[in-house]
Amino acid sequence: MGDAMYKIHCLNSISKVGLKTLPENYPLTDQIDGATAILVRSAVMHELELPKSVKVVARAGAGVNNIPLDQYAKKGIVVFNTPGANANAVKELTLAGMLLASRDIVGGISWVKDHQEDPEIAKSVEKAKAQFGGTEIKGKTIGIIGLGAIGMELAKSCVALGMKVVGTKRNLSTIDRLEMPENMILVQSKDELYHQSDFISLNVPLSSDTKHLLNEQAFKHMKDGVIILNFARDALVDDDALKNAIASNKVRRYVTDFPNEKTAQMGGVIAIPHLGASTEEAEDNCAVMAINQTMDYIENGNITHSVNFPDATLGKKKGFRITCLCDKSIDSMKIIEKINHLKIKHSVIESNANYKTMIYETEKEVDEKLLNQLTEVSGIIHMHQC
Repeated sequence: MGDAMYKIHCLNSISKVGLKTLPENYPLTDQIDGATAILVRSAVMHELELPKSVKVVARAGAGVNNIPLDQYAKKGIVVFNTPGANANAVKELTLAGMLLASRDIVGGISWVKDHQEDPEIAKSVEKAKAQFGGTEIKGKTIGIIGLGAIGMELAKSCVALGMKVVGTKRNLSTIDRLEMPENMILVQSKDELYHQSDFISLNVPLSSDTKHLLNEQAFKHMKDGVIILNFARDALVDDDALKNAIASNKVRRYVTDFPNEKTAQMGGVIAIPHLGASTEEAEDNCAVMAINQTMDYIENGNITHSVNFPDATLGKKKGFRITCLCDKSIDSMKIIEKINHLKIKHSVIESNANYKTMIYETEKEVDEKLLNQLTEVSGIIHMHQC
C-alpha cells in the first residue's frame, strides 16, 4: 500500500507550504478524474459530480456550507474540515472589527481621503475630528455566542484588554473550564447574554438551527446601542430585522466579514470582504492540517475532524486496517463475524446521528473476495482498506 499513488486535485489555490508536505506518492493533478482526494477552500461543490475515485474531500478551513455533506456521505466520501487552524486569524480580525466599530476610524479615514488636496488639512482636521468620536472597549462587556476554538481565543484576548466577557454555547458541559480565561462568566441562555452585552460576537456554524439566530425577537432583548460582530456567516443574522434595529438605534454598528446584497448597502454597517482567514499563517495551517487528515485516512484509516462521518482513530497502523463507513443502524457483529478469522487486534466503533464508523486492525490482510462480500452487507456504504 505504501507504493500506491494517490492523486490530489485542488479546486482552489492551496498554500504552497501545505502542498510541500505531500510525499511523492501524492502527486497533484489538474484533472478531477482519477483523483483520490480533493482539497478545497471556498469553491461551491453542490453541483459538482465527483468521480468514483474520490474518497476524501478536505476543506482547508472551518465552514462547509459549500460542500454537500450528506450527499457525499451516501457515496462513502469522507469530508474533513480544519477547525482551529485559522482561529487566531479570525480572532484578530474580530478584534479589529470591534475597534473599528467603537471608534469611527472608517469615517475618519474617509474624511482624510476626501480632503487630501486641502493645503490646510492639518488645521481643518482639528475641527472635523469631533464628528468621529467614539468609545473605549476597556470595561465594556462582550457576549460571545459559541465557545469553540475562535470563541475561546476571543474571550481570552478580550479579558486581556480589560473587558468583561460573558459566553454561552449549546452544551455548556462540554467546555474545558481550564481553557476559560479568568473572570469569564458563562450563562445558560442567549437572552441572558443579550441583556448584559455592549458587544455581541457570533462564533457558531451556520445550520438550520442557527439561521437567523439574531432576529427581531433577539434584538428586542439587547441593550440600546449594541455592536454586533459577525465573523461567522451572514445568514446567522436576519438582514431585515437588522436594518430596523440599526434604524431605531438598537444596533449602533454591525460589523460583518460576509457582506451580501443587503448589508453592503446598509447604513451603520462595516463590511469586510471575507478576510477572516486570509493570512499567510492561517492558509498554511489549514492546508497542512487538511493534508495530514487526508493522508491519515488513506494510510491508517483514521478519521479526525470529519463533518459527515463520526471521528474514529486507532493511531498509526501496525497491521492491516479496514475502515467501514456505514448507516448507523448496522449491526457491527455482521462485520466481525466475517473478519474474525483475520485475527482482530484492535477496533473502534463510533456513531453520529446518521452514520457509523468502524475501524478494525487485523493480523491478516482482507483479500479482494472478502472485501467484495463485506461491501455487499446491508448498511455498508464504503469499505476502505489500508
